[in-house]
Amino acid sequence: MRDWRGSGKALILGSVAMLLLGVGVIGASFVVGNTGATLAAASAEVVPVDPPKAPLRTDPQILAAQPQILSERADPEWVKTVSGRTGIPARALAAYAGAAIQVAAEAPGCSLGWNTLAGIGHVESEHGTIGGAHIDAAGNAVPVIIGIALDGRTTDAIPDTDGGTLDGDSVWDHAVGPMQFIPSTWATWGADGNGDGAKNPQNIDDSALAAARYLCDVGGDLSRPERWIAAVAAYNNTVEYNNRVAEAASHYGALG
Repeated sequence: MRDWRGSGKALILGSVAMLLLGVGVIGASFVVGNTGATLAAASAEVVPVDPPKAPLRTDPQILAAQPQILSERADPEWVKTVSGRTGIPARALAAYAGAAIQVAAEAPGCSLGWNTLAGIGHVESEHGTIGGAHIDAAGNAVPVIIGIALDGRTTDAIPDTDGGTLDGDSVWDHAVGPMQFIPSTWATWGADGNGDGAKNPQNIDDSALAAARYLCDVGGDLSRPERWIAAVAAYNNTVEYNNRVAEAASHYGALG
């Protein structure tokens, strides 16, 4: 197995067909010709088929709070310990774990592990730290994370769908936020994971929950390797992307 970190930090800037900013956006297929069989053959050895579960915290006041906030769902000691082991920033890890806990209640047959969301978060934005950004205490990317223009030069051409509201570009769409949603996909899958009444793709709670629901809807039972592969391929349909997410998710799962 190659280094699970891949070459992410070398792909932060520029107009290359990135796997981090610009190409890794859900709801769009940027590379054609990759069949499910090809993806399965490429990724089957590293697919995390036994998803680890984050333990729920036990504080009665937190559990009874309405609305419930994703980042407060997982046991804080577990978050601290696993963050130290994996290097995933604690604020991002809490969101991944909380989103997995939430969809386990919404779709118990999905079997989405927190580590799959972490694998995607790693490849898409280094858990919100790409280009010197960070996730603040409220879960927001600071500064905001906006990918390259999807103008057809190194990606599929995706003309603007939101009047530049999310990405500041009224000509072309860009992937936005730590989980890299394109605006049209966010319009369908956007979620409120922090209970503030808003759906913000730059917020790790909101975007992790949206990604979790999307993966479960597309993949079904993600404990089946072929369904896990199909779900991640729906996020970005390239063999390299699938492999990088699988390797990162497996790495994180082994440490969690």
